[in-house]
Amino acid sequence: QVQLVESGGGLVQPGGSLRLSCAASGIIFSIRAMDWYRQAPGKQRELVATFTDSGTTDYADSVKGRFTVSRDNAKNTVYLQMTSLKSEDTGVYYCNARICPTLFSYQRKSCPDYWGQGTQVTVSS
Repeated sequence: QVQLVESGGGLVQPGGSLRLSCAASGIIFSIRAMDWYRQAPGKQRELVATFTDSGTTDYADSVKGRFTVSRDNAKNTVYLQMTSLKSEDTGVYYCNARICPTLFSYQRKSCPDYWGQGTQVTVSS
């Protein structure tokens, strides 16, 4: 079994910073992309940032220049450093990872997506 556990959410004032973490555990041979999504109240879940296994990163236009995604492969962990936070950044932040449990699945490119339970980020004065 594979588990993703997020942490680091909380209440922060506009202009403040937070750092989210997402750690994967369980039977893992390789992790492909690790992504951060968020869902604001009444809105659809949206992709915020991506960190691929080749080291490529990408961001939603709304967070470019303010958020930074990083990854520690030795710890199977992805981070999201959020700065200059705005009220519109409020939402539940979810980690998603495409994880290959075995060499066989990696070679076959048959690697399921897993989701964390989410962590609440509230930006408010």
